[in-house]
Amino acid sequence: MLVLPRPYLLFVGDTTEPGFAKTALGLRDWAGECCVGELAIIPEAVATGLPRLTVPEAVANGARSLIIGVANRGGMIAPEWVSTLVDALEHGLDLVSGLHKKLSDIPELVEAADRCGRHLIDIRTPPPSIPVGTGRKRAGKRLLTVGTDCALGKKYTALALTQQFTARGIAADFRATGQTGIMIAGSGIAIDATICDFTAGAAEMLSPDAAPDHWDVIEGQGSLFHPSYAGVSLALLHGSQPDCFVVCHQPGREWMLGSTGFTVPDVADVMSLTIALGRRTNPAIRCAGVSFNTAHLSDAEAEELMASEDRRLAVPIADPIRGGPRLDRLVESCLTMEYAA
Repeated sequence: MLVLPRPYLLFVGDTTEPGFAKTALGLRDWAGECCVGELAIIPEAVATGLPRLTVPEAVANGARSLIIGVANRGGMIAPEWVSTLVDALEHGLDLVSGLHKKLSDIPELVEAADRCGRHLIDIRTPPPSIPVGTGRKRAGKRLLTVGTDCALGKKYTALALTQQFTARGIAADFRATGQTGIMIAGSGIAIDATICDFTAGAAEMLSPDAAPDHWDVIEGQGSLFHPSYAGVSLALLHGSQPDCFVVCHQPGREWMLGSTGFTVPDVADVMSLTIALGRRTNPAIRCAGVSFNTAHLSDAEAEELMASEDRRLAVPIADPIRGGPRLDRLVESCLTMEYAA
């Protein structure tokens, strides 16, 4: 598996739109202890709240890699960034990127990395020799976050649950399957970059045999109902062999992301289909609960909705970012494999 050199210096470059700095902001939120600061090339660049440092200052503070914290349209590396990236290599930092444009496709960076003995790490490059999935039952316990759609909280839910497990003294690891998750965890496999025949095998690789009481909390991708991404979701489900899963949903979303004309499925339908398909590699799979992304709702609206859906679906429902007793109930449902209403 890919392992990233820590600590990180977060590159925000010349980005002035917070939405385009979501990778840097996600790392700040979930891996702040691994970040020494941010690097901007214009004063107006988005601020993460971390110290704004030069490359030499970051190296003096222990940084080992520069992460491109920008996720711009098209996933491009701007020509204006290249001289700063070369400077980082010359000061002893490796470069890490989750963009579609690969660091290794830019001649100036390749030359500088070779000259300085540094690494160019493109997150969307899968590891070599991924095996074909076998379906073999593995030791340990596993939880997978699944979605009614894309981009609605599967990563944040998996991270929050891992945090809650470890706070209770449970041995647990977050297993990253997307580029930002890999940067947060420091390791993982970019599932969407694997050849489809090997995606289930990559999921098996990502979550190997473990101690009987150890939990792997696996970041889900896509949706079994998405017309574009259901394939990766199914392979991840089969390869992960989850003992339980948590459905992630954004109430009020009507259409599948990027696929207007396809409605977002009901949570109950996702629960049923995930169990039906997941039984192929784990006959004991069950739904432990539902994670709602209620950032767009008031406290009262969120509570009323979750209470209503809790009764309808007969599983605990929580917004992991809001926390509270609802999250406690969801965590207990995951750990005990039981739910008492």
